[in-house]
Amino acid sequence: MLKKTKSMDMYRRYAGFVLAFVFCQSLGVVLFNILVDPYGVMNAPRVAGFNHIKAEINQQVRRFKALEVIRIQPQTVLLGSSRTEFGLDPDRLALQGNPPAYNLGLPAANMYEVRRYLEHAIANQSNLKTAAIGLDLLMFNQFTENTPDFLEARLETNHLVWQDILDSTFSIDALIASAKTIKRSLSYPNETVGFYYKDGQKNAQFYRKAIYGEQSTKAIIAQGLKYGVFQPVDRDRIYQVSLRYLQELQTVVKLCEEHEIDCRFFISPSHAIQWEAIRAVEGWNAFERWKREVVKILPVWDFSGYNSITTEPLNGNLKNYWDNSHYKQKVGDMVLSRIFGDESEKVPDDFGVLITPENIESHLAKIRRDREAWAKENPETVKFVENLKPSAKD
Repeated sequence: MLKKTKSMDMYRRYAGFVLAFVFCQSLGVVLFNILVDPYGVMNAPRVAGFNHIKAEINQQVRRFKALEVIRIQPQTVLLGSSRTEFGLDPDRLALQGNPPAYNLGLPAANMYEVRRYLEHAIANQSNLKTAAIGLDLLMFNQFTENTPDFLEARLETNHLVWQDILDSTFSIDALIASAKTIKRSLSYPNETVGFYYKDGQKNAQFYRKAIYGEQSTKAIIAQGLKYGVFQPVDRDRIYQVSLRYLQELQTVVKLCEEHEIDCRFFISPSHAIQWEAIRAVEGWNAFERWKREVVKILPVWDFSGYNSITTEPLNGNLKNYWDNSHYKQKVGDMVLSRIFGDESEKVPDDFGVLITPENIESHLAKIRRDREAWAKENPETVKFVENLKPSAKD
């Protein structure tokens, strides 16, 4: 009996030691992740060479930006896909009437996500005054689902939710993200911004350097088309305009009216090569049909098509574009100047047309004519796109 008691005591001590060891390890992981703060959730101080380059924010944009809305409580928001995120500067003169302004663009966003993040902004700032929303065809694609980093629970709240706390501190993914953050911070000791500016705009120059290295603009465009427009096997699924997402746009319009938000909508100005790729996979009819449906809901500024900005030649580094899809801030400044009626900056006459049910057909016909003229003058670019397009059996 005595031996049994001693044996039981020994097992208890061993179990206690194991539990204490596991607890200390877990606590160490939590404290380490809080200190590094790889997702920018805990608002920990940024230390150069340690955690100032939060690379993993790029993988958890929806979490990060939802929290920033709570912290900043912006009176002006910019919404849309990554095109908004790359190209629109919240500090632009056209938006300075209602500060602070925040770029709420979300990569690969659909219209449901845009609506929910607008509601989140309203919930945290009842005095939200101004919004600009960039619209893209793929935001309305029937098969564009919410991305993995989207979480309903974090929206329309004014605090950090428990799931985000646990995922950001007490998880293997967070520990790996912390290690990557330190590694990236050591690699770029002199970089002061990282992937995002404080106002939510993507630091496109750093993004390009960190993701693509020394690749040429043309090589980056080829990748963008290959893994974007040309990637899906069933291309019919790319261009199925969703009635649900059109209804989400109607909801956004009503929200802005109800809360007296001055909201301007526009179709993003991707490079002409993007439109050529859409044509190559027989998506042009859907593109036009989508525009017809949008103008039934509201007038919208259309910056797409073949104009003096979007048809920049593919020679060396582009002045207006980072790739086939994302426009640079100088183009975004012109977009904001046009849609907000700011005449302090010169905007080309052919860049930006307000389309309505009355002029939509003539507008679409003009884009078709512009495309034919552009294609005749740029056969090499047309061939470049055709060569990238997969064959039917791929």
